[in-house]
Amino acid sequence: MVMALAGIKVLDLSRLAPGPHCSMLLADFGADVTLVEAVPGSSAKLGGSGGMRRSEAADHAAAYNALGRGKKSIALNLKEDAAKAVFYEMVKSADVVIEGFRPGVVKRLGVDYDTLAKINPRIICCSISGFGQTGPYSNLVGHDINYISVGGALGVTGRPGQAPAIPVNLVADFAGGGLTAAFAICVAIIAREKTGRGQNVDIGMSDGVLSLMTSAFSGYFGGGSVIRPGATLLNGAAPFYNTYECSDGRWFSIGSIERHFWAALCTVIGTEDLLPKQFNQDEWPATIERFKGIFKQKTADEWMAIMSQHDICAAPVLEMENVVTNEHNLARGMVVEVDSPIGKVKQIGVGPKLSDTPGKPRFTSPILGQHTDEVLKGLGYDDARIAALREAGTVG
Repeated sequence: MVMALAGIKVLDLSRLAPGPHCSMLLADFGADVTLVEAVPGSSAKLGGSGGMRRSEAADHAAAYNALGRGKKSIALNLKEDAAKAVFYEMVKSADVVIEGFRPGVVKRLGVDYDTLAKINPRIICCSISGFGQTGPYSNLVGHDINYISVGGALGVTGRPGQAPAIPVNLVADFAGGGLTAAFAICVAIIAREKTGRGQNVDIGMSDGVLSLMTSAFSGYFGGGSVIRPGATLLNGAAPFYNTYECSDGRWFSIGSIERHFWAALCTVIGTEDLLPKQFNQDEWPATIERFKGIFKQKTADEWMAIMSQHDICAAPVLEMENVVTNEHNLARGMVVEVDSPIGKVKQIGVGPKLSDTPGKPRFTSPILGQHTDEVLKGLGYDDARIAALREAGTVG
């Protein structure tokens, strides 16, 4: 089976979530991804042909590290010239380099775009950072919560009068960072076919978050409308776009915005008197309280069994343990089993469904430095030279 990104070679220098998520997405569609990881600080961690010693714990951690799947690993100490020489040799045949350091670090290491483009003018370098490579915030430290603050997403979440609701690090790290970077890299690859040149890609996670807010800000720029936590139709003010606790303590979501969906909902739960009042905002607080009482009468699964028989936008709020057993998620191939050294392990599947060149998790994450010898031999290094590099701590 031909994979969409087969033949694209990616060198991944990144460490934290956004970069590994980006290269996982590329690997799932066939890219040849090699993690360029730091040499372990303790020689006690080295074993066999190099890298992290194989152990039950190491194999288990690698098998379930889905962000590392489909990748090889070489350990290099890029502070040493000999290691940089190895990396430069790898760059000659590479298509993409991904890094997630703070601005300026790759320049100090000598692996920045300007340097690498002299070695391979077709190279695409993608830098993923919190606030991007330029601007007054570029050198500030941060995490997802800070990037979604600056990008505007945190300021529109939660309930009136309460602290903003803090999502897990999905919005900036994975959507604004990893997913945006994978998209940008694919765009740069297509552009290279037209120009013959690579380019530098600057991904600021706060930029990515703000890009996700494009529609919301269209309303602000066009009419001055602002979104406050829990105060608008799509973030908790409306009874027909909300969540309700059920009799079993679980939650149920309703999204019946359109009038025919609203009519179906009111008919099923016995609130036909509310049909003409859907968009009367003065009625919303009282309607929400009424709906709370109604949804408390049945379990989340009972409500789903009822709602699914009608044209109603509704679904239970699935807890993690229920997400991975949900019949729809399973039918869509979003929970898969992947072969690993410890047997088959479950991982989340590939989101985009391509009919002709589908993606697939091909193998589980490598042990640190597992492919050091393989990569070096592919560059023409013999056993003696590899052993000398390892002895010097240049590779692991």
